[in-house]
Amino acid sequence: MTAPPTLPKFRQQLILAVLMVCSLLIWLDNTVLSITLETLADPVRGLGANPAELQWATGAYTLVFATLMFTAGALGDSFGHRNVLAVGLVVFGAASVWAAYAGGAEQLIAARAAMGVGAALIMPANFAILLWTFTGPGRATAIAISSTSTGVGMAAGPVLAGLLLSHFWWGSVFLVNVPVVVVALAGIVLLVPNFRSPTVRPLDPAGILLSISGLAALTYGLIRAGQVDDWGRWDVWAPIALGLALLAVFVLVELRTREPSFDPRLLAQRMFGGGNASMALLLFSVAAVTFYNAFYMQGALGFSPMKAGLANVPTAVGAVVGAPLGARLVRRWNLRVVAVPSVAVAALTFGAVGFFDLDTPLVWIEVLLLAQGLAVGMVLAPVTGALISSLPLERSGAGSAVTNTARQAGSVIGIAVGGTIMSIAYRSAIEPSVADVPKGLQDSVRVSAEQARHVAGTLDRPDLAEAADHAFIHAMHVGAVWIMVIALVATAVLVYALRPSRKRVEPAEDESRAEAASPAG
Repeated sequence: MTAPPTLPKFRQQLILAVLMVCSLLIWLDNTVLSITLETLADPVRGLGANPAELQWATGAYTLVFATLMFTAGALGDSFGHRNVLAVGLVVFGAASVWAAYAGGAEQLIAARAAMGVGAALIMPANFAILLWTFTGPGRATAIAISSTSTGVGMAAGPVLAGLLLSHFWWGSVFLVNVPVVVVALAGIVLLVPNFRSPTVRPLDPAGILLSISGLAALTYGLIRAGQVDDWGRWDVWAPIALGLALLAVFVLVELRTREPSFDPRLLAQRMFGGGNASMALLLFSVAAVTFYNAFYMQGALGFSPMKAGLANVPTAVGAVVGAPLGARLVRRWNLRVVAVPSVAVAALTFGAVGFFDLDTPLVWIEVLLLAQGLAVGMVLAPVTGALISSLPLERSGAGSAVTNTARQAGSVIGIAVGGTIMSIAYRSAIEPSVADVPKGLQDSVRVSAEQARHVAGTLDRPDLAEAADHAFIHAMHVGAVWIMVIALVATAVLVYALRPSRKRVEPAEDESRAEAASPAG
């Protein structure tokens, strides 16, 4: 199929609805897990997972998602985007069932990685079908409408997770994906043509292997540092060095490939490269602060899953309001004036988490979460559109792959680094309270505040539970400062990326512009 067929308008609208369900599935899963982390850490109600295992349960999904996404686009060109989307949904649904009935943290991590495979197949095919279905002005409108599924997923996910965890076991938050998958599959089979690009991109097995192994080794080293609290150990620095080396080889291989799936050359362009670096750093910070927030609300503050889910709604509301507001302000002024202050405000809200304590009024937490969502929402959509638009049309597919991969990689590393900072700071703060704990239970107290509270309940030691809460708050404060610094670096990088170019205007251009500006006679 070399050109998109002209589909009836009603069928286009139905296809858009199906694509939004597919996108909603991914965003629901992301937000649902954040509310489930505290339960998974509980030795009785969950799996007794330690911080490193929870980092992997979150990061394994994002890691596979990031590194397979650019290859999934090539598969769609070869076998048809509808077929790839359908396979992705089946994989996602099957992996969700596996995650729901996982017997331990290791199985859950493996299932989450499999879910990442499904998500990587879904996302590029979803976007490609949208572009093939709509043309002209209707395409921009369809993209804008489709993006609302992100906000809906962010808003509904925490509340749905809280509702499920209040009435069922933790696996229900994954099992709920199955009916959504069934509805989406039915819509795809009945409505979506099997669009396929006339230019088939080759697969990139070397790129897949190098990118996955490089990011996995780097992430392992960063998480391991939090487990052992010693950056000088060989099992910390060796995987980090190996990961960086493999990623460097990945870039060199892609540079030498005639038609790379991930084109590093695009990053050499100031706006595209700097803008992507800034957004990757911003999502690094978002992932890290979200990881902290899950344990703060349910662990330190003692919120129920339902209350924690409702308390997270302002973030989603802010994102839903911020995206169209940012686009409108960009049209009125320009991207630099809107995006740079938005990232700076987001950075300050991340740092403000350092003022949260065990007795912080809920209203202040809600105000800060609303500001975070609003600031991030105002910058992500406008910057994404500007980055893709800065490339020639024939490079937009490659540019989208680079953009999505960079952001997912930023999220993976953000979870790893944020969790490691939290683990090291917590262990340092709880150490004075460990001395009078029975020897066989001391290691559990050092692992995490969740494990320490369980030990405190077993020993009837409310003072130990209080010490664990204060140690966690200290760790969160330390992490908030580092997260803010990273986000401020993102602000500085964005200032550089969006710096106005100084192009010399030729006399001919001056004349044509003067003629265009003069009123018609």
